[in-house]
Amino acid sequence: MPTLRSVDIIQPPGQDPIEIPDNDFELIDHWQVDTTTGRHWTHVVLRSAQTEAFTDWVNDNAGESVRIVWHVVEATHPRLRMEEEEEDDDEDNGKTSRIDREELYQYAREAVGVTTAYMVMVLLSTVVAAGGMLRDSVAVVIGAMMIAPLIGPNIALALGTTLGDMRLLRRAVTINLAGVSLALLMSVVLGAFVTIDPSIPELAARTDVHMADVALALAAGAAGALAVTRGVSTAFVGVMVAVALLPPLVACGLFLGSGDTALAGNAAVLTLTNVVCINLAGVSTFLLQGVRPRHWFQVERARASTRVAITLWISLL
Repeated sequence: MPTLRSVDIIQPPGQDPIEIPDNDFELIDHWQVDTTTGRHWTHVVLRSAQTEAFTDWVNDNAGESVRIVWHVVEATHPRLRMEEEEEDDDEDNGKTSRIDREELYQYAREAVGVTTAYMVMVLLSTVVAAGGMLRDSVAVVIGAMMIAPLIGPNIALALGTTLGDMRLLRRAVTINLAGVSLALLMSVVLGAFVTIDPSIPELAARTDVHMADVALALAAGAAGALAVTRGVSTAFVGVMVAVALLPPLVACGLFLGSGDTALAGNAAVLTLTNVVCINLAGVSTFLLQGVRPRHWFQVERARASTRVAITLWISLL
């Protein structure tokens, strides 16, 4: 069954009820009622691919004063039939199956909140990753990446760049720096108190940059952005992002703590390369998915922000 969204439009008192054109949107169901407070409430169920176009239409015709609330529809009865011809027609008409930009923005806002839980998870994942690499245990390193909360801030950074949202961009940079600094500091402390053997395969693998590492980071960034735009769980995709970021960052800190600055520098280069690739792929994926600001004056700012970011990422890469 296609992904559905339930949308509530609440208009202020005194405003005429909106009349939804049936020919423009493929509505699964909708109804309108007047509330006891004088507001007018319109409820609509439609496919998520049409949510952004529909909410833009509501804002254009009812003004910015209306309250629009999105809900994810888990299931509905009677069942809906999705004909293959309809899917082909949607693709031919250039429609996208991604979720609304406001849902993307809400995800990004929640991802850039500096919380105690976020910091604790960064610390725990750093300790587990360090232990896994020192014991040369791939399974333990994977466990560290399962709990590392690194996907949200990086996806928020790519989204802020794509939308030209400077506030979101600054918050994403801040939370990324906070997480990276905390993980690096913790791993430096660990490296100062334990014996570091550079020949351990799990550590040695993080001291060289290969094309495979670049491909992995690009795939991780693209998969993360694609998962968010499709409204699916980012839990497993987050592991891919953590694969690219956490182990080389922790290796850098361990080598720094042990006084081996040369290997620490190599691990730092791999970490920065992966950061660049993840964000370059994330921005590119958002652009290909048609993520744009709603207002024309924001579009120009977003284009400028995207051009600067892509130029910067490619130059650094």
